[in-house]
Amino acid sequence: MDRKSGVLMHISSLWGDYSCGSFGEEAKEFVDFLVRGGFSYWQVLPFGLVDECNSPYKSYSTFAGNPYFVDLKALCSEGLITSEELSASMQKTPYSCEFDRLSTERAALLITASKRVDSALKDKINSFIESNRHLADFCKFMALKAANGNQEWSAWSCFDYDYAVEFGWRFIQYEFFSQWNKIKTYANEKGIKIIGDIPIYVSFDSSDVYFNKSLFLMDDNNRLTDVAGVPPDYFAEDGQLWGNPLYDWSAMERENYSWWKDRISSALELFDGVRIDHFRAFESFWAVPGTEKTARNGKWVKGPGMKLINAIKSVAGEKLIIAEDLGDITKEVIELVEESGFPGMRVFQFGFLGGETPHKPHNYVNNSIAYSGTHDNNTLLGYLWETPADIKVDVMNYCSCDPAAWNERGCEAIIKTILASNAGLAIFPVQDLLGYGNDTRLNVPGRAEGNWLYRITKEQLQLIDTQKYKYLNKLYGR
Repeated sequence: MDRKSGVLMHISSLWGDYSCGSFGEEAKEFVDFLVRGGFSYWQVLPFGLVDECNSPYKSYSTFAGNPYFVDLKALCSEGLITSEELSASMQKTPYSCEFDRLSTERAALLITASKRVDSALKDKINSFIESNRHLADFCKFMALKAANGNQEWSAWSCFDYDYAVEFGWRFIQYEFFSQWNKIKTYANEKGIKIIGDIPIYVSFDSSDVYFNKSLFLMDDNNRLTDVAGVPPDYFAEDGQLWGNPLYDWSAMERENYSWWKDRISSALELFDGVRIDHFRAFESFWAVPGTEKTARNGKWVKGPGMKLINAIKSVAGEKLIIAEDLGDITKEVIELVEESGFPGMRVFQFGFLGGETPHKPHNYVNNSIAYSGTHDNNTLLGYLWETPADIKVDVMNYCSCDPAAWNERGCEAIIKTILASNAGLAIFPVQDLLGYGNDTRLNVPGRAEGNWLYRITKEQLQLIDTQKYKYLNKLYGR
């Protein structure tokens, strides 16, 4: 793997005037920032609609895009929303995503805009959607959901719906994919590749499940007998009860894993590579009885292993697939990742939990992606603040930094250590480049409220010394 580096920041964290980062000019300006800093990759989180806790890891469709990312200024310039509607959408704060407001206003505004398209554009939109059955399913699903008072699909009783609502969602998806294609093209032309993120599971209340029930484990009454989660770990003493439906891997295999092939193909049209979240579930997954309130009383069940991985490789070709091999990792998981040939993940913050570990930089192999932290970790500065004093001394000595100066130079020392490591790709959350504390942390696993809100301002991004990082990337051969 060629030595490169990149920055992790989700679209929602971009600056802008309309309550959430978008595919506007700000995204291109972030690409320009990456170029100036000598970086080669931009890593984002899943692009799907967020759930009631604002998580992008539980969506109404794994194939559809988040309407919050559609650039309103572009629609206004095209005459699809009015200047008054644009002004009414102005945010109250630039420092966090205004999800409460977005959830009640944004899709409604875009559906209103869809009613203003001319016949030529309408034909183009319908042609685009009908070329992708998963997007067509999603738009129908959202129209049915609206017709049933936004209830979960298992409670639906009405199966007639307003086509104008379905077309509204078709319009949203057309604009989402069209606008993103322009951003990705711009990034690629500038030498920046985009890494996306695929959640291992999908939401029960999704078009993925509704239109493909036979591919998921549920009883004849559409009740989930077992649900997804992870056992107690570093992040949560009761484990994490995700509640997602589990795949019927036997049914998937009978269909030659076509749904998963579609999923990977779709993602690799959006991105230059993808990270598969919770990859270890391909070897074995934690199944929790549907009646449980925590994930403690689950059990490990064998996954599809190389059968699914070979299906993924058949459509991925040479594109980058990252295996998120974190958590409760066994010998069997390690062997599966090695057999797959996919690079695994190394996280600096896990390197000093005790004993020898693959997460210490001297153990990084070239075929790995090294992170200072992930979207689930504290920021580097927050990590250093909360690390016990004796371990903090070890961390700073390891990174050739005076332990007494951890607060001033610790983050940069860790970043340099990761850049100097043998890992083929080094990725840093933007908060770590800024040296920000845990008040800018993106997510705390196991906590329902207060996550996914972080946004950066343009002025804050300009505080990052791009010439310094350009020099460091060159110094360390990245």
